Amino acid sequence: MEVDTNYVAFARARQIALGPLSDVLAALKQRFDRDDTELVLVFEVESGRQVDFDLRGSLEEVLARALPTAARGPGRPKLGVASREVSLFPKHWEWLETQPAGISGTLRRLVEHAIKHEPAEARAKQARSALSRILSSIAGNRPHYEEASRALFSGDDKKFAELVADWPKDIRQFAIERVRAASDLLDA
Repeated sequence: MEVDTNYVAFARARQIALGPLSDVLAALKQRFDRDDTELVLVFEVESGRQVDFDLRGSLEEVLARALPTAARGPGRPKLGVASREVSLFPKHWEWLETQPAGISGTLRRLVEHAIKHEPAEARAKQARSALSRILSSIAGNRPHYEEASRALFSGDDKKFAELVADWPKDIRQFAIERVRAASDLLDA
């Protein structure tokens, strides 16, 4: 899991935590210790991916299980770096081997450059898709969900806000903030 990824947690229609994983886990652990039967859904905000955590034990044990540690194999786990396999043509390997930063450093720089220069439209579409995945889980049965989803993907933020106006406050506020964030990507 990425160090700078934000997470959001909902218990029914109530947002109970938003922020870095360590902060969200602390809030979840506190609630779990009060009531271990409460259904809480946790999502990576940037991807919309739902994630689960084992909240048994102390907060330190929960954090140790959820956060990268040095004992998890090759790479630089404390930095969130994991070793994986990459397949390239020989000419690509030859070029990479001549780079002063080394193969890994050069690949990281190339990926960072691509991320920074990714078209705003693509980043906005990814943000809207992530929000859609989250809303499917926490608001899929709410009034006007289908119409709101269409407005979300068409970029009609005003109509989206109108359609979610009767949704529970926390869901509505989260959704509208994420829609604004997606639109801001286009304005940047």
